Amino acid sequence: MARTPAQPPSNEARTAAYLDSIKDSGPRLRVFLQAMPKGGDLHNHAGGANFAEDYLRWAAADGLCITAEGHHIVDPPCDAPGRMPAAGLEQKYPDYSRAIDALSTRGFEAGVGDPTVSGYDRFFATFDAFGPAYGRHVGEAMALAREQAAADHLSYVELSTGARAGWAVGMKMADADAGDLPALYAKVAPLLPEAVASARADYDRYETERATIDGCGTAAARPACGVEMRYLYTAIRTKPAAQVFAQLAFGFALAEADPRFVGINIAAPEHDPVAVRDYALHMRMIAFLKARHPQVPMSLHAGELTLGLVPSRDLAFHIRDAVEVAGARRIGHGIDISYETDAPSLLRQMARDRVAVEINLTSNAVILGVKGKDHPLALYRQAGVPVVLSTDDEGVSRSDMTNEYRRAVTEQGLGYRDLKQIARDGLHYSFLPGASLWQDRAGGTRVAACTVMAAPGCTAYRAANPKAAKEWQLEHDLAAFEAMPR
Repeated sequence: MARTPAQPPSNEARTAAYLDSIKDSGPRLRVFLQAMPKGGDLHNHAGGANFAEDYLRWAAADGLCITAEGHHIVDPPCDAPGRMPAAGLEQKYPDYSRAIDALSTRGFEAGVGDPTVSGYDRFFATFDAFGPAYGRHVGEAMALAREQAAADHLSYVELSTGARAGWAVGMKMADADAGDLPALYAKVAPLLPEAVASARADYDRYETERATIDGCGTAAARPACGVEMRYLYTAIRTKPAAQVFAQLAFGFALAEADPRFVGINIAAPEHDPVAVRDYALHMRMIAFLKARHPQVPMSLHAGELTLGLVPSRDLAFHIRDAVEVAGARRIGHGIDISYETDAPSLLRQMARDRVAVEINLTSNAVILGVKGKDHPLALYRQAGVPVVLSTDDEGVSRSDMTNEYRRAVTEQGLGYRDLKQIARDGLHYSFLPGASLWQDRAGGTRVAACTVMAAPGCTAYRAANPKAAKEWQLEHDLAAFEAMPR
């Protein structure tokens, strides 16, 4: 009896087998993962996405100074004691190198730097160290972040960012009483229309600068022009409570008025004493504002903590409150999940409600010392909670999205199909407007209009749904990647 000839492996299976064959070769793995289409980066901070070299270049161009002690960027005069001009610093290598280390966590995992300074202190100190060089270069900073995304074969970035107008509204409320949220909102609300208009004008200018730098709309357009960038307005949780509320109120108003702002976030060190003290209050504030802006989604930093960093009692509720009180649709970091009260029920809830977790492997290793088998990525995946890989502050961490995928393979044991699901989920759980290409889970059954991807009905569906359009393009990019000769 004649045997049916064996079918050749699918392109996906062939690609998965190839990854398995090279996972112990760092250079080969890097080449493979660099070329892999990766969907979206949903946890990427403006400012932190840029590298120390960029800040030093901007500081030199703007006539800023470097402190001799600590090597921070500061305003002039540069001939004051303990200061030197940023211009020409690259010709003084020891000082230039120390400035790179002060503005980043370069070498931290390899043991470079003062061993008495913790990863979290070194990381969060960088923002004050490079802050003075950022304000006049926001458009260029965004262009560089988008160029890096293009180099990593991402098609979408949600940039966590702020606005000068939002900060100004917050400062006006800094001394107000946060005990009565309706009364506080009544004070803040009249300030919001003018502040929102001001912020929108700022972002018009930033995006014009960004497009000009990358040649978008011209014959010389860079690949970065194909990466869509939208924004999460991000409040700073370490400020006085009324100021945090005002920032959040501004953010909700901005997201409702400007489609470029697709959601709300809250950030800054979660272990800061003010952040710890006010955490439950912040979640109530967000719930209060969400009730007034029900269409604005939220991704909240929660659980960026580990045992010993704060009292154990403060590990028991942050993720749950972000989900149940504030109504977060995504969680940033989520490292302390195993310390949450009744963690199994919370995991089941997150899996059922599709609350995705943004996983930042390099950041978690540097800031919290959590990596490898101690990282909860495997716990989330086993529980059926959707996860995405993200960069957090890739400039500060001296990393990129390709390196996050590499760590997922080498430290977390993920295979090609796992990475492919994560890439798909990076768009599926984004806050891009419109419906998804998928009826349920990304990679499952497509919506009826796109059962045949090339059908006219699918073309119309994609035109009406920006999220589906990005997901459709990712499927084509993944198919082309898998068809490549290995």
